[in-house]
Amino acid sequence: MTERPTLDELTRRLIAFRDARDWGQFHSLRNLIASLGIEAAELLELTQWKSDAEVEAACRDPRLRRRFEEECADVLLYLLLICERGGIDLAAAAAAKIEANAAKYPVGKARGSSRKYTEL
Repeated sequence: MTERPTLDELTRRLIAFRDARDWGQFHSLRNLIASLGIEAAELLELTQWKSDAEVEAACRDPRLRRRFEEECADVLLYLLLICERGGIDLAAAAAAKIEANAAKYPVGKARGSSRKYTEL
C-alpha cells in the first residue's frame, strides 16, 4: 500500500506540474480564488435537485463517486495553490481553526445545536 502524500508533497507536485506548463503566469491570487469558487460550485452542482439520501447514495455508486472525488480534488488543488501563492501553511491554519472553534463551541453548550456561537 502506498503512503498518502502530505499537503507539502502534493503542493510540490502541483507546482512542478504548473511550472512545467508555464501556467504560473495565469495564477494570480485573485484568479486562483475565483477558480476555487468555480470548482466548489461544480461540486455543489452534483447535489443539485437531490435529497440528502440521494447525495449519500451517489457517493456509494462507483461512477458518481468518481465525479465527487474529482471535484473534491479540484477544490483541494486550487486551495493548495492559493496557500502557496499567499504564503499560508494550510495544515497549521486548519489546526488553529479547529482550536478556535473548540473554544467558541464548547461541548457543554454546542452539543446537538446548530446555533452560532454568539447564540449559545
